[in-house]
Amino acid sequence: QVQLVESGGGLVQAGGSLRLSCAASGRTLINYGMGWFRQAPGKERECVAAMSSTWSGSRVYYPDSVKGRFTISRDNAKNTVDLDMNSLKPEDTAVYYCAASAGGRATSIEDQYDYWGQGTQVTVSS
Repeated sequence: QVQLVESGGGLVQAGGSLRLSCAASGRTLINYGMGWFRQAPGKERECVAAMSSTWSGSRVYYPDSVKGRFTISRDNAKNTVDLDMNSLKPEDTAVYYCAASAGGRATSIEDQYDYWGQGTQVTVSS
């Protein structure tokens, strides 16, 4: 079992930055593909960043909506995965979730993730 806990959400003005952190316990994240998803009110959950396992080369994926603004990274020593978000826009407002995939791939598909955190709220004001 992997337990994931997100932190770092909050209120920020448009153009600002936030760093979300996902701390894992139970197992090392080295072997897991990791993803960050978000869900805004009335919308489906979407992937905003993904990284393959360390053994798979830590390949990354970003959708066009966040490419160049968001960066996913992992710290194997701390067993954490971070999401740096820059140039934030009001449309980035959502609950952000961290997820781990035993398959190890950098995938944007929800069903391929086995463990999820409880989410952290990010609100971007205009």
